[in-house]
Amino acid sequence: MLRIGLTGGIGAGKSTVSNMLVEHGAVLVDADVIAREVVAPGQPLLEQLADAFGPQVLDDSGALDRPALAAAAFVDAEHTARLNGLMHPAIRDRTAEHFARHADAQIIVHDVPLLVENSMTPAYHLNLLVDVPAEVRLQRLIDSRGMDREDAEARISRQADDDTRRRACDVSIDNSGSVAETEATVAELIASRIRPFAENLALERRAARPALGLTAPENADWAGDAARIIAKLRHGTGEEFAIEHIGSTSVPGLAAKDVIDLQVLVPDLTAARDLAPRLAELGYPGAEMSDHLGERSTEGNWFHANTDPGRAVNLHLRTADSVGARFARAFRDLLIEDAGERERYLQLKCDRIAEAKANGETDAEMIRAYAESKEPYFLEMRRRLVPDSFD
Repeated sequence: MLRIGLTGGIGAGKSTVSNMLVEHGAVLVDADVIAREVVAPGQPLLEQLADAFGPQVLDDSGALDRPALAAAAFVDAEHTARLNGLMHPAIRDRTAEHFARHADAQIIVHDVPLLVENSMTPAYHLNLLVDVPAEVRLQRLIDSRGMDREDAEARISRQADDDTRRRACDVSIDNSGSVAETEATVAELIASRIRPFAENLALERRAARPALGLTAPENADWAGDAARIIAKLRHGTGEEFAIEHIGSTSVPGLAAKDVIDLQVLVPDLTAARDLAPRLAELGYPGAEMSDHLGERSTEGNWFHANTDPGRAVNLHLRTADSVGARFARAFRDLLIEDAGERERYLQLKCDRIAEAKANGETDAEMIRAYAESKEPYFLEMRRRLVPDSFD
């Protein structure tokens, strides 16, 4: 199951986009609907709220009087914490029931208004932001919902700002234009990324890689991409292992293949093997392989890669004290600190890519030739950076 988090500021049109996703076959779990379900008449939470805040939070029919509950619960931090202590577990458990009910669904979308504010994004394979500038959302609230400007501004200010949401989410869906434009955007996203992602995930199949070439750093957000991926991996693996951004995309200002390289530091390869099924569930299937250290020397590791066609990732599982892990970290730090070596490496990459493209026939052949052609340079760097590995 591909788990998608969907969010957006008040007035952005999340419901419009969620309905479009449902039309394309996704199953929707709506946090607002669940929040109403758990306080409906006959639900245990309703009685608990009356016990905690008094019978005045119920109206004459026995239903929840929301303004009365707000007046009782938001008088101070202690009462607010008591409300949250009752509401959050009930909503969490009901949400889990909805997800379990749709366990066979290929794609499930969780519409959560406060997805970013509640730091929930690491729990999903992909996070979508319905993106509309705050000033446009403000006017929509005034025009379509009849809010006065002061109330609308206050509601917008209590939520995360636009930049915070964009940094937290993987994909932004511009909903500031016409419905037809948004429909076209969603349809393209479904066809090019969401549906292939779901199929790859179900089959534990790695996504196809982009063609060999370098991307200029100003045209990418590698630091942001890596941070989001690492947060998901840490959440999904119980915060148990150190995870590091390595490779060219970890070096500010360096052109690179558009692939995020990460290494997970494990105590031993048995731990790596045990972790493999969970990583596959998170979208990174893998297998036991070896790092080629040069001079016919190898070192065991596990290599995993992305099922998401929209973000290429190399995920290396290495023991914390391995030569591969130490070299990857030292080489990254050298390139960050040494502008001359950074330029030398960039020129090497440009030359080797040109050679690989001139001699290769398929993308796979060119990528393999490119990687192999850099081995002498890496051996030179390993002698310099990890000399004890030659003892």
